[in-house]
Amino acid sequence: MAPYNLLVARLQKALGSGFRRYHAASVLCQRANVSMSHFEPHNSIQYELLEKNINIVRKRLNRPLTLSEKIVYGHLDDPFKQEIERGKSYLRLRPDRVAMQDATAQMAMLQFISSGLPKVAVPSTIHCDHLIEAQVGGEKDLRRAKDINQEVYSFLATASAKYGVGFWKPGSGIIHQIILENYSYPGVLLIGTDSHTPNGGGLGGICIGVGGADAVDVMAGIPWELKCPKVIGVKLTGTLSGWSSPKDVILKVASILTVKGGTGSIVEYHGPGVDSISCTGMATICNMGAEIGATTSVFPYNHRMKTYLSKTGRGDIAVLADEFKDHLVPDPGCHYDQVIDINLSELKPHINGPFTPDLAHAVADVGAVAEKEGWPLDIRVGLIGSCTNSSYEDMGRSAAVAKQALAHGLKCKSQFTITPGSEQIRATIERDGYAQILRDVGGVVLANACGPCIGQWDRKDIKKGEKNTIVTSYNRNFTGRNDANPETHAFVTSPEIVTALAIAGTLKFNPETDTLTGKDGKKFKLEPPDADELPKGNFDPGQDTYQHPPKDGSALRVDVSPTSQRLQLLEPFDKWDGRDLEDLQILIKVKGKCTTDHISAAGPWLKFRGHLDNISNNLLIGAINIENGKANSVRNIVTQEFGPVPDTARYYKKNGIKWVVIGDENYGEGSSREHAALEPRHLGCRAIITKSFARIHETNLKKQGLLPLMFADPDDYNKIHPVDKLTIQGLKDFAPGKPLTCIIKHPNGNQERILLNHTFNETQIEWFQAGSALNRMKELQH
Repeated sequence: MAPYNLLVARLQKALGSGFRRYHAASVLCQRANVSMSHFEPHNSIQYELLEKNINIVRKRLNRPLTLSEKIVYGHLDDPFKQEIERGKSYLRLRPDRVAMQDATAQMAMLQFISSGLPKVAVPSTIHCDHLIEAQVGGEKDLRRAKDINQEVYSFLATASAKYGVGFWKPGSGIIHQIILENYSYPGVLLIGTDSHTPNGGGLGGICIGVGGADAVDVMAGIPWELKCPKVIGVKLTGTLSGWSSPKDVILKVASILTVKGGTGSIVEYHGPGVDSISCTGMATICNMGAEIGATTSVFPYNHRMKTYLSKTGRGDIAVLADEFKDHLVPDPGCHYDQVIDINLSELKPHINGPFTPDLAHAVADVGAVAEKEGWPLDIRVGLIGSCTNSSYEDMGRSAAVAKQALAHGLKCKSQFTITPGSEQIRATIERDGYAQILRDVGGVVLANACGPCIGQWDRKDIKKGEKNTIVTSYNRNFTGRNDANPETHAFVTSPEIVTALAIAGTLKFNPETDTLTGKDGKKFKLEPPDADELPKGNFDPGQDTYQHPPKDGSALRVDVSPTSQRLQLLEPFDKWDGRDLEDLQILIKVKGKCTTDHISAAGPWLKFRGHLDNISNNLLIGAINIENGKANSVRNIVTQEFGPVPDTARYYKKNGIKWVVIGDENYGEGSSREHAALEPRHLGCRAIITKSFARIHETNLKKQGLLPLMFADPDDYNKIHPVDKLTIQGLKDFAPGKPLTCIIKHPNGNQERILLNHTFNETQIEWFQAGSALNRMKELQH
């Protein structure tokens, strides 16, 4: 306990009475001492504290509470004094745990090491799922990844051991599936360094995607800040049947809310239709809530969750949740800021895309739309799995479709890949025969990892620039997302529809009405798939892939070679000099959609996620420059030559030229990757000015000491040209809610004055002044 007590003493001194020990004896559950996870027997679920805080807040607000409010407000650092106003207040929260995937964990752990703290203050885990490239099949791809990424895996394993973090080795599975199987539970507040962390809402938790700097705050025992979310209610009635699936619920919601309609809100599902959806189906819906910009999504505790908890060896949590159930469902008469009604009985199978996850079509219509739009009808590859759809039920429903084709002598006309969500899922579908059925129909079972979903796909069947169509059960389909080919038209749908379309080989096939021709020449129609929600017996756990942290890892060393090309210790960013930002050069004025994939590409760049300087060579290479309509081509204002964005940024940095980026709507949507904030900061950026930001990216920019600013009048975007210079005034009097002034200096000597809004609070202003949130943490420690 010595390292932990040292941490407590240091942070108590730094933060005063605002700090409290995470597992204080006074708040341990007295009715039953139930562990959060069997991997952490000494960390108990604190429902009594949740109940106490909820009662305090309910008395203060004097109104019924939504489920989202109960869980979020139940984790307030100070429920007596915290200002609470949806959409306005910044809440100080105490999350129960932290989860990190290997690509983002590198930078998170490098920041934690830089903080100087000896051990994490809350239960935390690292999951190795992002660095395994899909090539030929599971076993060979895993062996290759272990060899190529040995340096990174060693760093993460030793850093985990030293700082008290649980470590899930490569091959364990995708972070969100492992969390659902082992760590999420009704009422938990969990943050994860991946945008699809909301997957855990399928088990009744508030699970929120964040950047690594946020994770460091929580691991350091510092209250975590979140703007008080609004709550969007989705009322479900009716029952899913036939070819309709949980995936169709979120594809429908995405078409209603679009990729930014959920920003600043928690999406809370409720109504009588909820009970018709499996626990893993609810997780699918919550997972893809990231595609509408939502803070997170959540379902109320019910018997489907209870069954899943029991089947995954957590029956004791289900018993305790039953006892506290009133706090794990919304209050009758609670108020939602917006309500969407969906009748599941009328919901048809959907397929969304291409190039954006909110472009929705009925499966019955997509073929005709594709013909009209000139999208390729021929499906080159069908891919099932990912963190969104890789449950036992998903694999069973896909196998049920494949089995029918095999009975008629058919195999897939398209290439077909299968990604199990975890080692437990892989082992169980092998035992129960699903994996073999999917192989027999022409499928290749990939490693338990993210793979093609995040661009880790060594695709050989097409050349870059070749126009083609793929269909996936994944979550994102941005341009170049899966295979780095901007001409790949990616569509998102359910695993069973992917399987049916891969068998037919064309977007024009509608399994609800169309027929296939068997090997015997006879026509037949696929029946809607039917499969068990959970295995009849127990899950097969497969291989043991978990590394427990030792009780005391203080003597362990975490070495980072100064010559490493994949890992680099961090240097602190410079502090604000106390002056306005004058004569800032515009590096790029971005035209249209600019996701974190555009700002910091994944795929082959994942190998540099622990080396800030090397990965900065991908800065904004996917963004479209409004000046010439090209990607990765911007004007160097000094030489007047056009060149790559990172090269131009480095030139400006070398020559002391501070720069800004001008962006469009919902800038930074997509993945939570904080590299999209670290890279511009590292190369000399001072501000990002846009029409609007995605939530996670805006926070990530603030954490790194940058200024995410918004045009008070969105039309002012049109007043700025790439050759202009900008001065941002008012930083000496920087205050919450007070706009800043931007002076636009045109080359002809004319000037224009516009206003810039921001969402900084007092703490975040301190981050900017200190140079970063990490710098501010160090100041507090000293």
